[in-house]
Amino acid sequence: MSRITPLIRENIAALTPYSTARDEYTGPLGIFLDANESPYENGYNRYPDPHQARLKACIGALKGISAEHLFLGNGSDEAIDLVFRIFCEPGRDNVVAIAPSYGMYTVAAAINDIAVRSVQLEADFSLDTGKLLAAADKRTKALFLCSPNNPSGNAFPREQLLDIADRFPGVVVVDEAYADFSDRGSLAGEAVKRDNLVVLQTLSKARAMAGLRIGLAISSDETIRLLSMVKYPYNLGTAAMEKALELLQRPVDSEIATVKAERRRLSDALAAFPFIRRIFPSDANFLLVRTDDADALYGHLLEAGIIVRNRTRVRGCEGCLRLTVGLPEENDALLRALNTYQP
Repeated sequence: MSRITPLIRENIAALTPYSTARDEYTGPLGIFLDANESPYENGYNRYPDPHQARLKACIGALKGISAEHLFLGNGSDEAIDLVFRIFCEPGRDNVVAIAPSYGMYTVAAAINDIAVRSVQLEADFSLDTGKLLAAADKRTKALFLCSPNNPSGNAFPREQLLDIADRFPGVVVVDEAYADFSDRGSLAGEAVKRDNLVVLQTLSKARAMAGLRIGLAISSDETIRLLSMVKYPYNLGTAAMEKALELLQRPVDSEIATVKAERRRLSDALAAFPFIRRIFPSDANFLLVRTDDADALYGHLLEAGIIVRNRTRVRGCEGCLRLTVGLPEENDALLRALNTYQP
């Protein structure tokens, strides 16, 4: 019995997943009269591959991960939601999540009627493992960690995350949406060996495909089987998969390097402004900065046509703005706007 078997909701363990017409037929192309589709060919009149075989093969080759360890969803948000559906009994179970962090963990929990026990990060956004594990009880089914974390930007030490996965009896979800911009690497290679570790990644950030809405979950074959069983059959459309296959041929190493270099340049330049109190270290494609007056500075940047994220009302981020690293010329525009700010 795998480590996650006792965690699965009884109705999910007994579920017979929906079988599509294309699940029942896997032979050569012929006359398709099986799925009640339109016979008028326009490139999109047929249902997409529910197993996303070509796209999984492509992504797996890039990441060195076999298809049985990959789940593809409508953004990482779909995998987040499925973790609640598979492992958490509505109105009874709870999860633990760090704070501040990505807001969809708590939103998905609320939608599924699951309580969230938030563990506040330290003042420097480091993570206290003892506090995190102490927040769990016998009804805690999952633990959510974003690393590099949003909005703080810092990645947690690899050894700390693996220690948490070893010690926590439930499912540990590590969201690596920004891992391509970090020098700490990924836990994907560990996730394929651990039933209770689920690593989330995305094509939205470093791969520049936010508009296609394609997220990844990487885990053991058993965990991936559960995610695939519960997802909607055709959760990714043909157009999105075809475009993703095309864009995955485009190298992005130089773009990632430029973002990291611009992140360093911005951090150095921001330090010269007297109204910037602190620039938090970042492993992501953004910087969190603490200011004298976040609301006033946010308004000034809006007037200059520059949109940033005001995080001052988030506990732990008081006075903070989150600045995405843009193109060099966009970052230059940001710095020029800051130069004209008068507190």
